[in-house]
Amino acid sequence: MDTGGSSESPIETKKGKAKTPRKTKESLLKQKSPAEFFAENKNIAGFDNPGKSLYTTVRELVENALDSAESISELPVVEVIIEEIGRSKFNSMIGLTDRDRIDEELYDDFETVKAREKRLAKEARNQEIQAKNAALGKKLKEPASAKAIRGRGEASFYRVICKDNGRGMPHDDIPNMFGRVLSGTKYGLKQTRGKFGLGAKMALIWSKMSTGLPIEISSSMKGQNYFSFCRLDIDIHRNIPHIHLHEKRDNKERWNGAEIQVVIEGNWTTYRSKILHYMRQMAVITPYAQFLFKFVSDAADKNVTIRFARRTDIMPPVPPETKYHPSAVDLLLIKRLIAETSKQNLLQFLQHEFVNLGKAYAERLIGEMGPDFSTKMPVKSLTSQQIVRIHQLFRQAKFDDPSGDCLSPAGEYNLRLGIIKELHPDMVATYSGSAQVFEGHPFIVEAGVSIGGKDVKQGLNIFRFANRIPLLFEQGADVVTRTALKRINWNSYKINQTQDKIGVFVSIVSTKIPFKGTGKEYIGDDIKEIASAVKASIRQCCVQLKAKIVRKIQAREQQERKRNLSKYIPDATGAIYEVLQEMARSHTAKRKRYEGKDAELLKKVSVRLITKETLSEKLAQHVEQVDYEMAMEYATQSGVKEEPREDIYIQSLEAEKQFIDLQSPLFVFRLFQ
Repeated sequence: MDTGGSSESPIETKKGKAKTPRKTKESLLKQKSPAEFFAENKNIAGFDNPGKSLYTTVRELVENALDSAESISELPVVEVIIEEIGRSKFNSMIGLTDRDRIDEELYDDFETVKAREKRLAKEARNQEIQAKNAALGKKLKEPASAKAIRGRGEASFYRVICKDNGRGMPHDDIPNMFGRVLSGTKYGLKQTRGKFGLGAKMALIWSKMSTGLPIEISSSMKGQNYFSFCRLDIDIHRNIPHIHLHEKRDNKERWNGAEIQVVIEGNWTTYRSKILHYMRQMAVITPYAQFLFKFVSDAADKNVTIRFARRTDIMPPVPPETKYHPSAVDLLLIKRLIAETSKQNLLQFLQHEFVNLGKAYAERLIGEMGPDFSTKMPVKSLTSQQIVRIHQLFRQAKFDDPSGDCLSPAGEYNLRLGIIKELHPDMVATYSGSAQVFEGHPFIVEAGVSIGGKDVKQGLNIFRFANRIPLLFEQGADVVTRTALKRINWNSYKINQTQDKIGVFVSIVSTKIPFKGTGKEYIGDDIKEIASAVKASIRQCCVQLKAKIVRKIQAREQQERKRNLSKYIPDATGAIYEVLQEMARSHTAKRKRYEGKDAELLKKVSVRLITKETLSEKLAQHVEQVDYEMAMEYATQSGVKEEPREDIYIQSLEAEKQFIDLQSPLFVFRLFQ
């Protein structure tokens, strides 16, 4: 027993030896910086692919430039340059030497012998089919162009430059403004162009991911005798700027504004139209800005230069920051406002941290909260339960709607000018609605509808704007698109939805745009207040257009009617004059006697005081008179009335009075001395 036990013991000990379990990497708690999160989820910010990334970079830089100029009430002048960089040039920029391929089979775009034979056989078959069709006289199809075999590693690189005449940036703030994600000046409750507050930071992250090259910033503020130059990239894992160079340079030209250069991977070919559409639509919604866009390439035929001229010098006011509406806050926001407030007691907190909340109503709210609350209680001493009670009351109580004073729409005047400047339509109507509210946030809808114009397709052409920036993607699900397609009866306004060239422009501004989807590219159709306001605004434009179209139809009918009547004047004149001549001869020969006015008329015909020409002239005058009377009758039936007239008494002239005549093509102004 003992021997057997001792022989088994070592084996059991070896097999059953306890080992300390290791922690796997997956079980360790990790943290990600904001920069790291957006780098891994770049599609959220609009950097889905190289082409979309190029578009989004341009958009972010242009919108920052406009914000900067408008913040100092300066008419924006924005210059955008996209420079195509070839692979050899890019390699030289990063200090990499070009190498010829040694092992062709190693590359993704390598074509095997079998694949080449298959491709050539297919091309030969297509040529035979084309030859047979040509012999039979059939219409030849264009041969499909051979698809270029492009490797995954082949990329296109672009230098994007954006220059403006805006506020500029303080020298010491530049590194954090570009190299630290979720830090900026646009946070707070106000109407802003940005969607995420990332701006050029995301372009820098994409640059670091695709090219590894830093961003370059030149900036100067008004009155500075220097401009700041900064070259930096971002430490994505730590979310801090990595500064290569940061210095002050002599500002001899006394220039103010900013110039940003970034080199990124992109695709101009696939996103060319989107970028140009974006620039054109930005020129529509900001006619007070001047844009210069250039695409520069080694291939001269690819170069593009477009200047969008300024049409007006009237700018919308800068949207101010506003306070929160009680019905639009949640628990977390109330806690943050309590932590940040400088007010001491609850009454002051409610009065000064929320909009449309006066002293009397705040006292009533505090009385409704219960015996644990008082007007003088310190706001910092509120417990979690008391904050929940405040939130519950905010959701149940009624409050006055916030005003639209904190909003800055483009303005009906600017919208009309922008549409006319860029589209040159045959007719256009615009409408700006009053401020309305959804979920405690004010919003304003402006709309424009145009007929005809250059570069406008038949049917509905929809242009959407949110906080004065164009929305180009995911159009089908947008409230504007659905309203224009399904909720407007265009025929009732004498507009042909399929044949006419219709431009529908809708701009929505708000302290909170209810975007849908991760890319924030469209406004949902589920908010009744916004959907109703969009429909009403488009209909108002259509009512204006209907009146113009009716007047145009009336003028066309008038011309047609006049042309038809005038067409018969020569024949009618000849027939009438022959009858009058025959009557005059009978009267002279006394075969038939006429008396009174008839005799006088025939006498004038005999002595040729009345001729065929005078008759023709009289008939033409009669046509004009009849046409005028019919037009006036139509206008009266349509509800058009003459303006009330006022009697004007002019002093009679006397010979001895001296006067001076000031003449113009329209009137004479007589000045008595």
